Amino acid sequence: MFSQLRRAAVVVATGVLLSGAALHGGAQAAPTTTDEAPSAQLATLREAASTSGKFIGTAVADHRLSDATYSGIAAREFSSVTAENVMKWESIQPQRGSFNWAGPDRLMQFAQANDQQVYGHTLVWHSQMPGWLANGNFGATEMNEIMNTHISTVMGRYQGQINRWDVVNEAFNEDGTLRNSKWLQVLGRDYIANAFRAARAADPDAKLFINDYNTDGINAKSTGLYNLVRDLRAQGVPIDGVGFQSHLILDQLPSDYQANLQRFADLGVEVVVTELDIRMQMPSDAAKLERQSQQFARVVQACLNVSGCSGVTVWGFSDRDSWVPGTFPGEGAALPYDDNYQPKPAYNGILTAFGGTPGGGDPGPGPGPGADCTAAYQVANRWNAGSVVDVRVTARQALNGWAVTFTLPAGESVTSHWNTQLTQSGTTVTARNVAHNATIPAGGTLNFGFQTNSGAVYSAPVVSLNGTACTAATG
Repeated sequence: MFSQLRRAAVVVATGVLLSGAALHGGAQAAPTTTDEAPSAQLATLREAASTSGKFIGTAVADHRLSDATYSGIAAREFSSVTAENVMKWESIQPQRGSFNWAGPDRLMQFAQANDQQVYGHTLVWHSQMPGWLANGNFGATEMNEIMNTHISTVMGRYQGQINRWDVVNEAFNEDGTLRNSKWLQVLGRDYIANAFRAARAADPDAKLFINDYNTDGINAKSTGLYNLVRDLRAQGVPIDGVGFQSHLILDQLPSDYQANLQRFADLGVEVVVTELDIRMQMPSDAAKLERQSQQFARVVQACLNVSGCSGVTVWGFSDRDSWVPGTFPGEGAALPYDDNYQPKPAYNGILTAFGGTPGGGDPGPGPGPGADCTAAYQVANRWNAGSVVDVRVTARQALNGWAVTFTLPAGESVTSHWNTQLTQSGTTVTARNVAHNATIPAGGTLNFGFQTNSGAVYSAPVVSLNGTACTAATG
């Protein structure tokens, strides 16, 4: 059974130091006993969401599934997964009649192994078409046959295994008229109804969605979508749900976001936030990240307040993998984890909105805080203009490659390091193994060191091993 408790606990490292060593930065805190030290088991996002009867999902990048840190977070934190690209037409049917199932099958196996729902994305879309389809000269009869065959083949392979499908994606212009896509040009506006009917025939149990962006508030585009859904349902077209992509900009969350979700729900359809991210002008800073956290929480709360809203999916979870910087130059930091797969304030915004408690809650069954590792973060030497730090991490399980992360105060920079490949991004430091210390046996200890440019006084940071926070070593 999937553990519903987040194994990465937040623990403040205040352990006893070796004789003659000073706590990094000279933190002025007396050593505490184990009973006095703060420890907390964070609920996972998926556990917190489930208590409200909602799902929390993420888009999954196929090429990242082999990364243990990435796949571990995707499995632990999310109850629903969406294929970022491998179910789009150019990936799944690159040549007419030739289907590539490798990526979709990997996602299905991942979801089944981790007790997750799957959100299918996407069947009929004007973008990411393979060349044979985009450039082909087809009449209406042939084009309709191509569409129906694709829908029946893809949905038929996964019949009964995929909970929801984006049947038609991004069909509208900003003014609320239908996009002049190849589908509209060749088949007319009936292509939407025909696609939904074909989808229902292919998998009668899947919930069928129409999905679009910039429809988050009440505006011309969302009203065009609203009118279409209302009219097609009145004609008996099997539209079960509406997806709101919610690719948002910091401080531009529509004030009528919840009201907009509610008016669609009032049509009798399910509503889902399907591709949530909140981008900002770079560089990010603490104030921006805090506002972002509040705005993620507002989106989740809107879904909670609308009984017809079944869940929220973020479009990826780490800034490292986000589509935003490549599409919007100068913007980024749009997701709840940073470039090093460490949770940002946005993570806690989502968690608390769903009713989770950062730094607290009933730990329940399963491994306790930091059960996978203990860490000693010790300053071997410190002076006014610098410090030398030694880090030792003992792993409960055997490792073949490792990454240790922690944060330093603003202005504190690493100037040299040893026994590690070390990088620093802002305040976040990531230390990775080198060739000679990549393999660590169960119960073994890895160690590395570095020098900084400051001897300032501050508390020791939390040390995480492969994405899981460690308990502080004592003695």
